[in-house]
Amino acid sequence: MNPFDELDLDPQTLAIRAGTQRSQFGEHSEALFLTSSYVFKSAAEAKGRFVGGDEGMVYSRFTNPTVDMLQTRLAALEGAEACIATASGMAAILAVCMGLLKSGDHIVASKGLFGSSIQFFNLYMAKFGVETSYVDADDLAAYEAAMKPTTKLVFVETPSNPLTQLVDIAATAEIAHRGGALLVVDNCFCSPALQQPLKLGADIVIHSATKYLDGQGRVLGGAVVGSKALLEEVLRFLRTAGPTISPFNAWIILKGLETLDIRMKAHSVNALAVASWLEQQPGVARVFYPGLPSHPQYELARRQQKTGGAIVAFEVKGGQAEAWRVVDNCRLLSITANLGDTRTTITHPATTTHGRITPEARTAAGIQDSLIRLAVGLEAVKDITDDLARGLS
Repeated sequence: MNPFDELDLDPQTLAIRAGTQRSQFGEHSEALFLTSSYVFKSAAEAKGRFVGGDEGMVYSRFTNPTVDMLQTRLAALEGAEACIATASGMAAILAVCMGLLKSGDHIVASKGLFGSSIQFFNLYMAKFGVETSYVDADDLAAYEAAMKPTTKLVFVETPSNPLTQLVDIAATAEIAHRGGALLVVDNCFCSPALQQPLKLGADIVIHSATKYLDGQGRVLGGAVVGSKALLEEVLRFLRTAGPTISPFNAWIILKGLETLDIRMKAHSVNALAVASWLEQQPGVARVFYPGLPSHPQYELARRQQKTGGAIVAFEVKGGQAEAWRVVDNCRLLSITANLGDTRTTITHPATTTHGRITPEARTAAGIQDSLIRLAVGLEAVKDITDDLARGLS
């Protein structure tokens, strides 16, 4: 039993203490268990572990002490019963869909999904007979109209990548539940430090732990968070198919969670300052950031998020050539499509994160050739804006 389970602890404390398991050595920092298998005391114990009657470690494809600590801690931060860690964020989406869907089922998804998520639904879930309908993220009537008797999942990102469109989680959960479906929320951009979708009515939360949960751009990881009953089928898929997180990656992310709260607060402060600065630049046509009063869903952001988060998108006056000029003239910012790092990153979504989807799908998602996405890091704000000014001036 975790000695902290009986205490009423703040999430900032849970991010440091929850899930801690100590070996017989009494180590203070969580141990890294690099083992593929486990030794049993007898043939009878081995049988009990494998058939599921006995608690304990079986095989690191689906049970590992380090991974278990990560899962327990993330579940505590999201206010959930259970968590399953996976090899990546996309592996988490795969595990949910393969565990909970079958041929003939239907998904309702928000249009502003990450490019790889759109590809996964359109190419691979369609290949196995699962249909996906896309609706505008903020159009509640459209979610209602898209529901079918076969709809099993309503899948949303909030805020979305890269336009930071918000989905009203509580209202969308009501629509999903009235139609007999589950609401799945990709909480990658906010993390549980800024938003807890389960408390707003969501059934499952997805994470790309590669991003803010790690926080330093070191390893890949993903997670599925929800009730034990819902995650049973997801775990069965993980155990069978094996899109499993490595113990080393789990340990890195576990240690990253210790600073999640202070990092997300600092990211948000910097992002708001950068977004406000961008709004004043003559070469910028529009800025997308939920923490700005100019954001069309500013009031919703204030209700369901603690702060605006770290992602800022903006359109320059011009097309792809002008956007590329801004990107290429940066000397400090990292030109990479990854995000969630302490270092500020900059990318051109139309030719990177959304470059493999069709032009029609990009248009439907609102991804213009003039759009640039920033994942604002923890550098000094003036250094970030000075670097952007090189391309904008």
